[in-house]
Amino acid sequence: MKVIRINSFGGPEVLQIEEAPIPVPASDEILVEVYASGINPADWIVRRGGNEFLRPYLKLPIILGMDAAGIVVEVGSAVTRFKKGDQVYGLTNFPGDGSYAEYCVGKASQFALKPKSLNFIQAAGVPLVSLTAWTALFAEESVKAGQRVLIQGATGGVGSFAVQFAKAKGAYVIGVTSTDNVEYLKQLGADEVIDYMSQNFEELLSDIDVVVEASSLRNSSERLKAISVLKIGGTFVSVNVDFPADQQVLSALNSKQAKGEFPAYQPRQVWLEEIAGLIDNGEVSVVINEVFPMEKIADAHRKSESGNIAGKLILQIKEINLGEKL
Repeated sequence: MKVIRINSFGGPEVLQIEEAPIPVPASDEILVEVYASGINPADWIVRRGGNEFLRPYLKLPIILGMDAAGIVVEVGSAVTRFKKGDQVYGLTNFPGDGSYAEYCVGKASQFALKPKSLNFIQAAGVPLVSLTAWTALFAEESVKAGQRVLIQGATGGVGSFAVQFAKAKGAYVIGVTSTDNVEYLKQLGADEVIDYMSQNFEELLSDIDVVVEASSLRNSSERLKAISVLKIGGTFVSVNVDFPADQQVLSALNSKQAKGEFPAYQPRQVWLEEIAGLIDNGEVSVVINEVFPMEKIADAHRKSESGNIAGKLILQIKEINLGEKL
């Protein structure tokens, strides 16, 4: 099978299309014929050599890719939830057994049946970012109906799902984005939109129940601004688990009697099933920015690294008719 693999860490030039044997699923895994894979910042962070959080887990060579959408071709002996021919979406074993490949294996517990209303290209844009957003919002029951929720980085991969999930659960959602993406964020359903290029949210807001840091910006000064708009007893949630709170941030949280949460995403099958239900019910949409063939993976990484992208970048592994809900 064809795979995209790195044999050394570095820039996009280290991404190589190579041949590799089709993997064999363990007893609790499924083997998936991959139609498409999502492209996530985690992919190029690994390609560069990782960060302090990831580096201990990285061992070359590595087939990149975490999101997978495709068809089950084999199930492990202990797998009962799937059968050959099922159309699925989910997360591969990370790192190493990646989805930048014609076939991948993954824990069956990290996959679910694909949303019926999506084709494989669309479905591949969902798993990692949606599960990251879901974990941030609901793992600790941080967001509830009727609350005022501020989402930073609201048009990014994680942020766009966070906006829609919070809305679907009945929250009043305020999103922060750049000028170019204001209308896009309104289309996602945000109740208010703040353009950080011309407005300072910390001067406009107060008594926020929950702030969700979905921005990739690692900046304690920005965190202090976010905490300043929280109500007493509010909650600050960050998806940037590799950037822990410093003493100033901890002190600011304490002064607000606020909770600070830094939950790592949880690849739960039951959550993927619930997310699929929201998508099929029309409560959550999936926006694709651009689709790349395997031969253009370096260009895809360059675009992802450029930042400020509305919608998902997708790596197409297998040719499909995009008009079909496959």
